[in-house]
Amino acid sequence: MSLADRVKAATDVDGESAIDAKRELSRQELRRKLHYKVVEGLGQTLYDQQMTDAELKLRVMEMLEWALDQEQSVPLARADRLSLLQEIADDVLGYGPIDPYLADPEVTEVMVNGPHSVWVERHGRLHKTETRFVDATHLERIIDKIVGQVGRRIDESTPMVDARLPDGSRVNAVIHPLAIGGPFLTIRKFAVDPFTVEDLVSNHTMSEQVAGLLRRTVQGRLNIIVSGATGSGKTTLLNVLSNFIPDGERIITVEDAAEVQLNQIHVLSLESRPPNIEGVGEVNIRDLVRNTLRMRPDRIIVGEVRGGEALDMLQAMNTGHDGSLTTVHSNSPRDTLARVETMVLMAGMDLPIRAIREQVASAIDLIVHVHRLRDGTRRVTHVTEVVGMEGDIITLQDIMLFDYGMGVDDEGRYVGHLKATGIRPAFSEHLDNYGIELPADLFAPEPFAGQ
Repeated sequence: MSLADRVKAATDVDGESAIDAKRELSRQELRRKLHYKVVEGLGQTLYDQQMTDAELKLRVMEMLEWALDQEQSVPLARADRLSLLQEIADDVLGYGPIDPYLADPEVTEVMVNGPHSVWVERHGRLHKTETRFVDATHLERIIDKIVGQVGRRIDESTPMVDARLPDGSRVNAVIHPLAIGGPFLTIRKFAVDPFTVEDLVSNHTMSEQVAGLLRRTVQGRLNIIVSGATGSGKTTLLNVLSNFIPDGERIITVEDAAEVQLNQIHVLSLESRPPNIEGVGEVNIRDLVRNTLRMRPDRIIVGEVRGGEALDMLQAMNTGHDGSLTTVHSNSPRDTLARVETMVLMAGMDLPIRAIREQVASAIDLIVHVHRLRDGTRRVTHVTEVVGMEGDIITLQDIMLFDYGMGVDDEGRYVGHLKATGIRPAFSEHLDNYGIELPADLFAPEPFAGQ
């Protein structure tokens, strides 16, 4: 719809609303014109690496002042003028209309469903905002800026991309022709201060007893998979578990986009690379996992296993690289094993199912399942040990389970928590060999609601 059509539509609204609507439409059109003039006027200056942020901002503001003086069609009060200049400067220098949400510590995810639909996640719940991009071209320019910062590209030949912001926040973008009504942009934010185990205990993701158990299993070099659905908090929990690794061990992380944040002194981070414009030069996760075995790692941390690299990861776990950690998308611990089996088959090796299951049962010691509940909170719901094989079936036993039967409070929040099932894990003897003792009361059975 053209500006004239939108203004005409706005005049159908009665009284002051019509005037306000017309003024806002005129303001948005002015913003679009100024934005294009600044980008066109500064050209490659915007990407000059030799300019400081302060110098670039000064150049942008000077250009904006000049461009605004050339436009006489929309009279502006001083406050409106300053506000408009700041908005356009954010567009050019930052990430445009979504900048405030990226700076808001309460926002955990920003979802742009096209230029005129922006949603955010706060405290596990989705909220629609009044924020708008000028048009699809404006949104595409912001996407180009984000992906260009990490050496990625997005165009019609490569219309999907995974990237990250300088602070580590995960970015996914999809443009035309795949995105109908798009472009689409999804940003999963990283906390400015990474979550600690104390944070997860205080927000009831897990209890102090469970945190103590997981600390001992990591220090005792058990191979652990963190499982859960999209957005359930797997990477956050992986970060916390990774920081239980003692200093002095050589840790190598492998990820599509670097997200794992470790405080140890001996950490090497590897990141996959997509193919270039000629379709060559790709380095995938599997290539990196295989290469880590030549780098003398004490621990291997794979941000997420989603394909044939599962076979290489299992082989690493079974050949002396104890204490490895990774995440897997799944709905339960049992589903986790089924997914790992499927991903091993994706490696293209003609292996019998029993051989795969024997590898899985031998390699994986513990599955920690995290779930985002209906109230928006993220909780650890299972701590499950992989015991071994019985016939052709991998045997699991739940050490800790979340008690859903305790119901919800007046605000709709679950009041349940992880409870010990009374089973003492078989890996206790393994931890004893490392001089790590598991207190008996940690596994004292607790009654579940309804029993």
